[in-house]
Amino acid sequence: MDPLKFVKDNTYGINQLNISPEKKVDKLLLRFSAICGAVAVQPIPFADTFILTPLQAYMATRLASIHGISVTKASAWENVTDLGKVIGLGFLAQQLALGAYKMGLPGLAGFTTIPLVYGLTYAIGQLINEMYLRRSKNKDKMTEKEIKEMWKEMKKEGLNLGKQNKDEIKSTKNIFKKNLN
Repeated sequence: MDPLKFVKDNTYGINQLNISPEKKVDKLLLRFSAICGAVAVQPIPFADTFILTPLQAYMATRLASIHGISVTKASAWENVTDLGKVIGLGFLAQQLALGAYKMGLPGLAGFTTIPLVYGLTYAIGQLINEMYLRRSKNKDKMTEKEIKEMWKEMKKEGLNLGKQNKDEIKSTKNIFKKNLN
């Protein structure tokens, strides 16, 4: 199964014309966060690198379209990787922890991985959204300090949302698992 096709087929509500851009962003971030959380616990080798990051880059292209920003998949990928560079070793350590959970503690991974990946995807989306929002209004780019501060805040908010939205994530996980078979 193509994960991008799954995402495109399961981002209902995001393309509604009668809702505000802010509401579209909220729906998009929550949906992509749930999808990435669901994908993260699947027994797919290297899912964190080869599936989650491209999904997050695709999320960036959708955010850009909401703000009327023209981007390519390559520039969306660049935005996601730029965030990884700025946020640095903390992001890398979290990715390594995800792999360790899956390899060493697969039962525990579902309880810890889902909120973690949900929170990380949410934080990435919020940061990219802010970058595009500023670009659409011709404002200055975010500074490293702003990115780091917003990252901490949004990651915390995303982790809390991940814990609160477990039912949606489990539902998404079941849909994804069914489509894999």
